[in-house]
Amino acid sequence: MACPKKKTSESKRDHRRAHWRKQAEKEAAKALSLGKSILSGKSNSFVFPTEEQET
Repeated sequence: MACPKKKTSESKRDHRRAHWRKQAEKEAAKALSLGKSILSGKSNSFVFPTEEQET
C-alpha cells in the first residue's frame, strides 16, 4: 500500500522559488540587452533579415 509523501518544508519551497525567479530575471536581462543591441545597430554577432535583403 502506498504511503503519503512528506510535506515539503517552507524554506525548501522558498529556496526553489527564489532560484527559479533568479533564473528568469537573468534571462530577461539578457533578452533586454540583446534587444537594445539590435535596436542601436551596433550588434555584430546577431544576424537577422532586413527589408533590403528580402527582395
